[in-house]
Amino acid sequence: MKALTKTILALVGALALATAAAEAGEIGHYAGGFMNMRDFFVPEPGIYGAVYNYFYTTDQINDSHGNKVKNVTIAGVTLDLNVNVDMYVLAPTLIYSADVKPLGIKYGALITPTFANANLDASLSAAPGRGGNVENGNFGVGDMFVQPVWLGKTLDHWDFALAYGFYAPIGEYDTEKVTLPGGASVKAESLDNIGFGFWTQQIQASMGWYPMTNKATAVVTALTYEKNGKKQGFDLTPGDNLTLNWGISQFLPLKKDHTLLLEVGPAGYDTWQITQDTGSAANNTRDQVHAVGGQLGLVYLPWQAALTFHGFYEFAAEDRFQGQSFGLSLTKKF
Repeated sequence: MKALTKTILALVGALALATAAAEAGEIGHYAGGFMNMRDFFVPEPGIYGAVYNYFYTTDQINDSHGNKVKNVTIAGVTLDLNVNVDMYVLAPTLIYSADVKPLGIKYGALITPTFANANLDASLSAAPGRGGNVENGNFGVGDMFVQPVWLGKTLDHWDFALAYGFYAPIGEYDTEKVTLPGGASVKAESLDNIGFGFWTQQIQASMGWYPMTNKATAVVTALTYEKNGKKQGFDLTPGDNLTLNWGISQFLPLKKDHTLLLEVGPAGYDTWQITQDTGSAANNTRDQVHAVGGQLGLVYLPWQAALTFHGFYEFAAEDRFQGQSFGLSLTKKF
């Protein structure tokens, strides 16, 4: 059971708010609503394959006070801001783990290319300059997540993990000139962008507590720190970000022989931008978002496979989108 549920995925889909088309501010690659609750910990030794599907939908942009932005003034002209953005990300993942017996720990690594139909930051950057209507059907290669260092320690009632990874900006990315009311033009992200145009270094520390030794119940917390690089095409380096993930996972047997398990439990995340953006194109406000939701899954032990669904509702946000996210993943040990 542990080998099937303790997997990790690459996290993509940064959210951010630009109050004018020339300001390409964003928070980074990590999306708090992407992970399953037990994905933070190194799995039992073996090779795993996983396919993660992530959906994000929103029709609301909030200002720095957490209020919905209904219009924006550009070059002296006030425009209604009506935004409707839907994003889908496909993230196939290959995971390897092994015991390091002399140290009494587990070592893991993973690689995840991503494919998406929209970049939320590009949508946000472009929305004000286009009157707020954002629609995008482009689907292509996104940035890739690589986690070469993933260390874990498992005890009877505890799990600990520490990981280092990075996002490589290999996704489709470009800039374009946007004509504002009055004839002026500024440089903005292309609405067709899939990649984010900058590197991100990520450190993640996780802890799980199991009240019972069979580990059917897990209380999980994780902290993820992002250090972002300079954005291509702009004098902008996004600020550092910190995300807290939390959740309670409960396995319930659906068959007497315990070969089929149901997983249920609440979960949530909180993300804060903890340092200022820098550069002449920087946004002077810091983003944050808070969400609550839950998870539902099935684990079939004879196939060593797990199917998991989760959903999150963002109940508060500042200087960024506020919406809902959904995830569906299939994981199998080879």
